[in-house]
Amino acid sequence: MQYIGARILIEALIEQGVDTVFGYPGGAVLFIYDELYKHRDRIRHILVGHEQHAAHAADGYARSSGKAGVCIATSGPGATNLVTGIATAAMDSVPVVAITGNVSTHLLGKDSFQEVDIAGITMPIVKHNWIVTDVNALAETVREAFTVARSGRPGPVLIDIPKDITAALGEWIPLEGRRHGPAKQTQPISEDKTVTGIFSEGEEFLGVRARRLAERNRRPTFTDGDIDRAVTMFKAAKRPLIYAGGGVILSDACGELKELAERINAPVALSLMGVGSFPRDHRLYTGLIGMHGTVASNKAVQKTDFLVAVGARFSDRVTSRADHFAKGAKVLHIDIDPAEVNKNVGADSWVVGDVKKIVTKLLKALPQCIKTEWGDDIEKWKEKVPKAHHSGNSTLHPRFIIEETAKRLGKDAIVATDVGQHQIWTAQFYPFARPRSFLSSGGLGTMGFGLGAAIGAKLANPKRTTALFTGDGSFRMNCGELATLIRYRIPILIVIINNSVLGMVRQWQTLFYEERYSETTPDRPPDFVKLAYAYGIKGYLAENEKTFVETIDTAMKDLASGLSALIDARINKDEKVLPMVPGGRPIDEQIL
Repeated sequence: MQYIGARILIEALIEQGVDTVFGYPGGAVLFIYDELYKHRDRIRHILVGHEQHAAHAADGYARSSGKAGVCIATSGPGATNLVTGIATAAMDSVPVVAITGNVSTHLLGKDSFQEVDIAGITMPIVKHNWIVTDVNALAETVREAFTVARSGRPGPVLIDIPKDITAALGEWIPLEGRRHGPAKQTQPISEDKTVTGIFSEGEEFLGVRARRLAERNRRPTFTDGDIDRAVTMFKAAKRPLIYAGGGVILSDACGELKELAERINAPVALSLMGVGSFPRDHRLYTGLIGMHGTVASNKAVQKTDFLVAVGARFSDRVTSRADHFAKGAKVLHIDIDPAEVNKNVGADSWVVGDVKKIVTKLLKALPQCIKTEWGDDIEKWKEKVPKAHHSGNSTLHPRFIIEETAKRLGKDAIVATDVGQHQIWTAQFYPFARPRSFLSSGGLGTMGFGLGAAIGAKLANPKRTTALFTGDGSFRMNCGELATLIRYRIPILIVIINNSVLGMVRQWQTLFYEERYSETTPDRPPDFVKLAYAYGIKGYLAENEKTFVETIDTAMKDLASGLSALIDARINKDEKVLPMVPGGRPIDEQIL
């Protein structure tokens, strides 16, 4: 079938199971948007207020669903506006397919109007990118892009399509294996890019290069010897500790992690990206580890003799002084990415591959029960909670806000955050009960991430209640997306934990800069309640516990009726995130 490139792109996206794309139109993508209009009954486009939030929405869609998210932008400034969102996805291993338009091929490299080398700009922050210069290679490129984004350690990719390619006629040859029922055989891969037929389960819609990539990712990356060495370390440990990260969630290995912890009777500490991977009410759960980790997690990692890092990368926010981190422990690193091994903290042994497969293999080889010598140390450390974590008076406290909201949202809710104090308070106090429920920019720390991510998550999971905890500083960066909530009637609860300052930076200025509050007290409009009403969203002000309870109950009624609601919850400007490890100090030297 002869289609223009823009139609081939839409067909290829639908072939990959894409039902929603987020974007903003412009001159270089007009043919694509024309095809989106013609096929709006087959694929949904969500018009955002700013291209950056298209990338964040695609990110939130992907994090919450496990599918790849898709965003579209025009050339030049449209493409560069995606960069922060792409980098956010890269740091947190999120599969996002970014599609950009560009000037026509004969204008490339000539500093044409709205031309940038987006492939060159994004090269350090994507797994791979493509510039499509042949319309007949477009479908295969899309198939390969999705394979790269989703396979191995997930991450973002980018496809740059010049305008003339979107207008040129090319041959569309669908891969129709799924129509023939369950796969009974696998046809050999040939060099002919037009080959179709029945392929192995889950790969019906992969092209030739993409199938080769999938085959490469199926090959085992660890050996029985790796497993045997790990089992020997487990058996020798007296005080084992598991440090779990986002890779556990990406691998869908939460059940296996729980079984491993119970089998070896090891406490479990989580990175920020690992939140939701282990039950908070489990006896072995010790909470966050790192700069804002609990006393129990941070003490345990310094006392353990065997640290098992599972799907985690030893970031500086976890280790603080890497040379003093788990200094007396043997370290076993389990991760899908060999580049992470020995990058930040030296490992005594490692097993590289899919976390779920590795832990499953370990469980088969380990004894049914391994005794440890932690005694009651962990429980004693759990009792050491900073006084600032306790509310109990009429002043509105972040813990009260988050816990009261959690009671009403229920265990199935998805919660997004922006970045700052509210982000850590949410990770500390919200009782996350399942994976893919906590969406936050962990690695890049992107203020302005939250509302776009919440929009993407709600559209990917329409039956799950979705909320955003944000700060007044972060919300100023994405409040324009309130228009997107109204335009598409997306019901999201927004809770602004408002201290009228840039709280996390002010906290550092208080503790380490002799209270010189340089540019961290914005003292500026808007009135967030009035802003919400200007967009057509119900807004509420809460300044104490009584008014917060009243407003959250009213806001939940709005949500139940399919409407978004915003609560401006005022807290003291000097509330602090505690515990806290000062920069450059060992992880167990905490400010409580």
